[in-house]
Amino acid sequence: MKKLILASSSPRRRELLNQVGLNFSVRRSYADESQITTTDPEEKVKQLATLKGRHVPIHQHDIIISADTVVSYQQKVFEKPKTKEEARQMMTSLSGEIHDVFTGVMIRSIHHEKVFVERTEVEFWPLSQKEIEWYVNTHEPYDKAGGYGIQNLGAVFVKRMNGDYFNVVGLPISRVVRELQTFGVDFTL
Repeated sequence: MKKLILASSSPRRRELLNQVGLNFSVRRSYADESQITTTDPEEKVKQLATLKGRHVPIHQHDIIISADTVVSYQQKVFEKPKTKEEARQMMTSLSGEIHDVFTGVMIRSIHHEKVFVERTEVEFWPLSQKEIEWYVNTHEPYDKAGGYGIQNLGAVFVKRMNGDYFNVVGLPISRVVRELQTFGVDFTL
């Protein structure tokens, strides 16, 4: 019997796996993410997902899912803002512009490993200073890559999107399910 393990403490990733009816448990990775120093956003999420996935103990029937998401604007990586000023700068940069959201995913068993990156293009409406100040004064920006959550209050900023919505939330769930099938996981059971 295969045992699905999510190597993440992200509540959004847990919600997405629950949404499609997958049974899983959480085994958080405590990898030192500071050792990944690349500034290329696609390579960064690929390396971080791999690092996280390899730092979780694996047993005979386990299938580990690890992921990392970043927002990229003009080749600059926007991770989770630590302060209001960082969140304000991110929102100001993204205002009226197109940016990319990259999620790297690693799926790993004892015998097999698959790493992939999903990219979604997002365009924001031009934002007023009042909108930015309102948003940075909520709790929302500080635990999300790029400083916004498309699935919550940040939805009001999105003018259009090209790609997987769930990728922007934090896990390209339809691709994950299809890749899990190659590991022998039947999500329809």
